Amino acid sequence: MKEVSSATLLNRTPPASTSNALIITQPRFGRIGHGRSRSWEKWSGSDCSARAVEAAERGNVMTLYHDLVGHTWDSGTRHWTFFDTALYAIGVGAGAEDPTRELRFTTQDSGGATPAVLPTFAATLVSRRAEPVFGDYDVSQLLHTYQSVTLHGPLPVAGAAVTNSRLTALRDRGRGALAVIDSCCVDACTGRPLADLRTGLTIRREGGFGGDPGKEEPWERPKGEPDHAVGYRTAANQALLYRLNGDLNPLHSDPAIAARLGFSRPLLHGLCTFGYAGRALLHALCEGETSTFGTMSAGFTAPVLPGQELVVRIWERGESALFEVRSNGRLVLDRGRFDRRVGAAG
Repeated sequence: MKEVSSATLLNRTPPASTSNALIITQPRFGRIGHGRSRSWEKWSGSDCSARAVEAAERGNVMTLYHDLVGHTWDSGTRHWTFFDTALYAIGVGAGAEDPTRELRFTTQDSGGATPAVLPTFAATLVSRRAEPVFGDYDVSQLLHTYQSVTLHGPLPVAGAAVTNSRLTALRDRGRGALAVIDSCCVDACTGRPLADLRTGLTIRREGGFGGDPGKEEPWERPKGEPDHAVGYRTAANQALLYRLNGDLNPLHSDPAIAARLGFSRPLLHGLCTFGYAGRALLHALCEGETSTFGTMSAGFTAPVLPGQELVVRIWERGESALFEVRSNGRLVLDRGRFDRRVGAAG
C-alpha cells in the first residue's frame, strides 16, 4: 500500500492555474496592510533577481512581505462536537439524495450506525483569520487556488485541535504570486497528529518580481472513461448551509458583494465543492471507511453556483487515484490526487 505522510504533502506544489479560482477571504475593499507597508528598499536587498528591479522601474512594485517566508503562527484551537461534524456533513451534501445512506455522518443515534466524521472536515480546522498579512495588496485579488489534506487516522467525533501554520513560500507565477501555507493539526489533549494541510493562495497581479516559480507535480488527465463518475446536485441554499461551519465570507451569501466582485449571485464555497469530492472518494475508493482515507489534493479552477450539479470523475491507480470535478460541463476542481492511508485496514 502506498505510504502517505506529511512529507508527501509538503513535496506537493499547488498548481499554477489561477483562472476563475475562488475568492476565499473576507472582502475588505481597498488596500490591506495599511500602516504596515514596507519600502522597496526593505525587500530589494533580498535574493530577488534583476527582473524584480525592472518591474519596480516599470511601476509594478511588488509589495509582498518576502521576509515572512518561513514565519510560523498559531492558528488557534478549534473545539467541536458531533453536532459540528454532522452539520459539516450536511453542508457538503450528505443525506441530500437519500437521508438513510450516510447516517453515521449525519446522526449519532440512528440505524445502529457508529458516528464518524467526514475526512475533509479537517480542512475547517484552520482559521484563515489567523493568517498574517502577506503584503500591501488588494484583497479582492486573493484567491484560494489549491488545497491538500492528509489524515493520520479517523478524526474524533468530538474534540479539540491545535493548529500551527507556516508560510512555506511566496512563488512568482508571472501574472500572480502564490502563497503556500502548510498547517499541522494535533489533538489538543493528547498531542496526537490529526491532519496536515497545504493551502495555495494566489494574489493576482502581484507576480513578475523575479522569485522562484516552483515546480508542479506532473499530472496528466487519463485517457478513456473514468472508473467512477459520481454525480451530486447541490441545493439552492447549499452555500447558506455550508457557511454555518464558520466560513462567513459574504461572497457566498450577499448578492451585493457577489455583484461587486463580478458574479451574478453568491458562489458556493470552494471547500464545499472539495467536501463533495471527498465524499465521492470516500465511498468509491474506501467503501465509506474513514480509516483508509489518506491524502486528497486538488486545484480550484472555476466557481460553482449553488443549485448546480457536480460530477466527480475518478480514475483508479492501484492504491491511488486521479480525479477531477465538473459542473455544467466546466472543470471546477482539477489535478486531483488521492492516496489511501498507509497501514490502514481495508
